[in-house]
Amino acid sequence: MPYMMAGVLVVGLWQGESTNLLLPAQVGVFAAVLPVVAVTGLFLPVRALEVSAAQGLLGARVETPPRQTRRPWQERRRTAAWFTLHLAVGGVVSGFTLAIVPFTVFTLALPFMGRPIEVIGFWVTPGGTTALWALTGLAVLAALVAMAAGAGALLARLAPVLLGPTPSERLAAAEEHARTLAERNRLARELHDSVGHALSVVTLQAAAAGRVLDRDPGTARTALAAVEQAARAALEDLDHVLGVLRDGDHTGRGPQATLADLDELVAASGARVQQEVGDLSGVPAVVSREAYRIVQEALTNAIKHGHGPVRLAAAVRGDDLRLEVTNQGGGGGSRTGGRGVTGMRERVRLLRGDLEAGPTDTGPEGGPEGGPEGGWTVTVRLPLRSTP
Repeated sequence: MPYMMAGVLVVGLWQGESTNLLLPAQVGVFAAVLPVVAVTGLFLPVRALEVSAAQGLLGARVETPPRQTRRPWQERRRTAAWFTLHLAVGGVVSGFTLAIVPFTVFTLALPFMGRPIEVIGFWVTPGGTTALWALTGLAVLAALVAMAAGAGALLARLAPVLLGPTPSERLAAAEEHARTLAERNRLARELHDSVGHALSVVTLQAAAAGRVLDRDPGTARTALAAVEQAARAALEDLDHVLGVLRDGDHTGRGPQATLADLDELVAASGARVQQEVGDLSGVPAVVSREAYRIVQEALTNAIKHGHGPVRLAAAVRGDDLRLEVTNQGGGGGSRTGGRGVTGMRERVRLLRGDLEAGPTDTGPEGGPEGGPEGGWTVTVRLPLRSTP
């Protein structure tokens, strides 16, 4: 109606006549305002309103399009086409309804009028013709109902096509979904690494405290302090990950541990670790974060399944970061192909590096390779710079 009122007003001013805003809709004015409707559909944010109308009034199942900061032109054109079609069909059906319903009521009243009366240019006298006019009015009303139903079915079929997500929006939504899945997978991997390491430390230190509690209370207190620190760190990591998953905020992560935190990692583990760490200040941040998690997982396996001191070596050689974690006995539990080694391989693969995990060349006292008394070594090479 605002479009039609504006059109009637413009026509009246152009013709220099007094304007009556309640004039019947003229076909010329109606056709003239449709391009204006299309232009406004290109620029006005009418899509959300039209989706609600299509779902609520037509019963159409329109997939909710993803929200975007900028409207692509493909979406603008589709929205303009739907907006124009909606108002055009709606205007035609509304105009016929406003004319035909009173016409049908009038024809049904003709048999009860006792005098001749003019109907759309024809004079109708009392008698048999009034019944024919009444039937004509009912037929026209039935045609109006069929036209309205057909128009609704047409719009309901076109609504998902014109108002639903465009191919570019579907691609953007798929990419966002893939990023979300990758982020959740990363969080799950980090949770496994951090909490698994903490639980291994808790188990080791609690067992050590129990063995020396009576004869060496000081060592027992130190072990229990390590248990408390590891448990607190695990709870913080768990709370952080659950908070991220609950809120859906994948960008508000706090600072993450890097190779600069290796000393704290070793100290918190409570294990005997022989460190051979070179200058790692030149390692890129993303490589440093992933390398820290790899060392953490390798150290966890060594604590859980090995015995004796653990050797940790980390150094930059040329354009690569080299990591090596070796423990004695037990094989690090990696022969079973658990989640830890899988997680390490995923991290290394993402950084286009190499990982080798297996028994040491010889066990203690020259035992057979990979024997029950043999050691286990995790060796990693990570490129410092991405290569195509």
